[in-house]
Amino acid sequence: MVGEGYVFVKIPLIFDKKLWEISGYWDYYSENMFHFEESDGEEESGCGCRTFGLKPMNCPSHMLIFGSQKRSHRELPLRIHDQGVLHRNEISGALSGLTRVRQFCQDDAHIFCMEEQIESEVKSLLGLIEKIYSAFDMGYAIKLSTRPEKFLGEVDVWDRAEAGLKNALIASGQEFSINEGDGAFYGPKIDFEVLDALGRAFQCATIQLDFQLPIRFDLSYVGADNAPHRPVVIHRAILGSFERFIGILIEHYAGKFPVWLAPEQARILTVSEKSDEYAQEVLQELKALGAQVTWDDSSNKIGYKIREARNQRIPYLLVIGKNELENRTVSVRSREDGDLGELSLDDFKVRLSQDMVSKL
Repeated sequence: MVGEGYVFVKIPLIFDKKLWEISGYWDYYSENMFHFEESDGEEESGCGCRTFGLKPMNCPSHMLIFGSQKRSHRELPLRIHDQGVLHRNEISGALSGLTRVRQFCQDDAHIFCMEEQIESEVKSLLGLIEKIYSAFDMGYAIKLSTRPEKFLGEVDVWDRAEAGLKNALIASGQEFSINEGDGAFYGPKIDFEVLDALGRAFQCATIQLDFQLPIRFDLSYVGADNAPHRPVVIHRAILGSFERFIGILIEHYAGKFPVWLAPEQARILTVSEKSDEYAQEVLQELKALGAQVTWDDSSNKIGYKIREARNQRIPYLLVIGKNELENRTVSVRSREDGDLGELSLDDFKVRLSQDMVSKL
């Protein structure tokens, strides 16, 4: 068990059509799946071919994992996490850069719990989502999506599921709106529309409550009364598609990532070869801090090096010339605060260390 009490798993990419039929995805989602037929080697006997599908989501296989052994109420909530590759046959007109693709990964998880644990689990997820998105300085709108026209199961079960999510939202004190008829075919959901720096909305995080798949896969656990009970499943993603979220982040920050998040936090720029030995020392000391730092040791003029680094929106530029070599300092140019002048290497290390502290 690691990270917020989750069990990390990795599952196959391809499953037999039978799995998708049991889960209901074949009836409700097959047009969005990539599927193919393969000979079973018994055509002469009239058996024909088997149909397989690339997984568009991890839910059915996680149901198999839960059902692979006898479960006790003491194990619940059981949180299963997966970051495997998913494939969805999006229509070509819907594809858009990183924000809508046909192959992607997401921080997907399924929480198997008792019905009385729903509210506490959802409240915990709401807190986690608030923590993550506030770290990226992103606002969001919450929508409770209710039973769609085409759905699995009984209306009274749906009513209980919708009430469970609504009660958790009310208890959290967060504002939300009702998105009538936009739930998943297996259950209602809470969707989070993230607003980037330009005010554009993207659906990323989601919390979905599911009473249906445990029924279809005949899942059960042994309760405190020593009798079998049906678990409830919470489907959740915090960032959603990694590809989409990275695309949103690039737009949100306009490429100016904060120091703690930047793929390159500082770049050393030497005026001449005479500073190379000292530049190497600076490079190693900053790397020892865990900083993402590079050294432009090319023969280009210093003005060109500075322009290139600025265009790449690197948070800190460290110029090393004759004075810096003699004084054992670095001339610091901050993307946000401009020219900071000459600083001792120790002083800059303190500043960089403070900026590198993750907000997550």
